[in-house]
Amino acid sequence: MNICDLGDIRLHWRQDGDPAGPAVVFSNPLGTDLRVWDKVIPLLPQGYRYIRYDMRGHGLSDCPPGPYAMGALVRDAERLLGALGVADCIFVGLSIGGMIGQGLAVKRPDLLRGLVLSNTATKIGTPAMWQARIEAARAGGLEALADAVMERWFSRDFRQGPELAGWRNMLVRTPLEGYVGCCAAIAGTDFYTPTAGLRLPVLAIAGAADGSTPPDLVRETADLIPGAEFHLIRGAGHIPCVEAPGTFAARLMQFMDRVGSRCGCGHDHGPGHHHHHGHDH
Repeated sequence: MNICDLGDIRLHWRQDGDPAGPAVVFSNPLGTDLRVWDKVIPLLPQGYRYIRYDMRGHGLSDCPPGPYAMGALVRDAERLLGALGVADCIFVGLSIGGMIGQGLAVKRPDLLRGLVLSNTATKIGTPAMWQARIEAARAGGLEALADAVMERWFSRDFRQGPELAGWRNMLVRTPLEGYVGCCAAIAGTDFYTPTAGLRLPVLAIAGAADGSTPPDLVRETADLIPGAEFHLIRGAGHIPCVEAPGTFAARLMQFMDRVGSRCGCGHDHGPGHHHHHGHDH
């Protein structure tokens, strides 16, 4: 188990692939941990360094008292990358993870070579909606919210299967303080203006059956950034890396190839360029 001590917080992280390869960093949705990427990682080329982590208040990371500010979540990601020696990465963020990605791209453009915004937006919901969610969670626990969340997260077909129970359990077992702390961070965030200023390669991914960040909301965010690509995954909801990992991985690989990568050998690898140490990007 990898725990990174950043002084005021300890974050759980995991690495797969080639530790010397170019970095791809993944950030999760609210109420999940880094296992949300389990089906995608094995489908990706093994010459990259894949880094996942549990945001504060989730998984095996520390859960300080809330509410959390989005700036703190962005800073956690920034400091984790610094501690792991990541100076140049593709950042893949889903939902609140995509908000963290937007914040990081604005604050530290030097760290990001490309940004994948999956099932996210510059602003999600309204402060009043999040306040109601926080109050409901405090009153009845996450169990009280779980069925409604599952309906927003997953397509009808997926919800008929046995796997749903695992994701529901993951949500319900999220520390209450971590969940409502992150709800407060989302409630306080509107990245419209800073995100419209981004000038880096962006891939936006939406799920046709997403009840949390519907495709039009994701498309509006993509439209703010010149040159951003938009891809709709049919038959998937809010977490396409779980429902449609093959499609998700294929789109991510196309983007990785387009953006190219810098690796430990110091050479810049554009699309189609092969690494001289024998593993191919």
